[in-house]
Amino acid sequence: MKNELQEVNQFKYLQVGPEDGEPLMLLHGLFGALSNFEGIINHFQKDYNVLVPILPIFDLPIREVSVSALVEHVVEFVEYLKLDKVHVLGNSLGGHIALLYVLENPKKINSVILTGSSGLFESAFGTGFPQRGNYEFIKKKTEDTFYNKEVATKELVDEVFDIVSDRNKAIRVVKTAKSAVRHNLSDKLHQISAPTLLIWGTDDIVTPPIVAERFNELIEHSELHWVKECGHAPMMEHPQTFNNILSEFLKGLKPES
Repeated sequence: MKNELQEVNQFKYLQVGPEDGEPLMLLHGLFGALSNFEGIINHFQKDYNVLVPILPIFDLPIREVSVSALVEHVVEFVEYLKLDKVHVLGNSLGGHIALLYVLENPKKINSVILTGSSGLFESAFGTGFPQRGNYEFIKKKTEDTFYNKEVATKELVDEVFDIVSDRNKAIRVVKTAKSAVRHNLSDKLHQISAPTLLIWGTDDIVTPPIVAERFNELIEHSELHWVKECGHAPMMEHPQTFNNILSEFLKGLKPES
């Protein structure tokens, strides 16, 4: 990906597309990176102000590491760029952050897009200390994210391995995961009134299909779309299918001329 990150104040982010376009903010997961959203960025940057803030999971002081601190970072990011009526999309932990942000800032939201989101239940590395130094364990866990194991390239596995092999980063992974578990949203999702799109892999074993069905049940104005032969990251495994679903959803939100 040729797009370069900007670094201003405490923010590190990508911004592409027309700045006067509708903001489409993408929130990555615990081990996420820009590459996770490459297909979305390339497809939507023609028409939308696409923004990818890098969540400071590994930069916060250890005592401040929490889901709440990450939500506050998003709040400050949106305020810094003076964004209004944002389409917010989150994968995995990013979906969880998106939901918390939406619940706290309903007037700032145009729509919500969740894919493989945590917030109700997730089963990834768990809340225990990842097996540092065990490359094969990390490789299998990374592959388990996808239906097609080939999507878990060596480069991707190496990225995850480097994170959990760094003691300070591994501690932050565990603290963030534990904080996420404490922020179960089952009793709050009924408060979301923004149009919500759920795009879920039928073979997601991290946030299984029953999680998507529960989100669909609890969020009143939500629609659920399945992607077959797909795991926890549909935008990576089936980018064209994902983008087609998202495009139709966003078009449906525009007022008829």
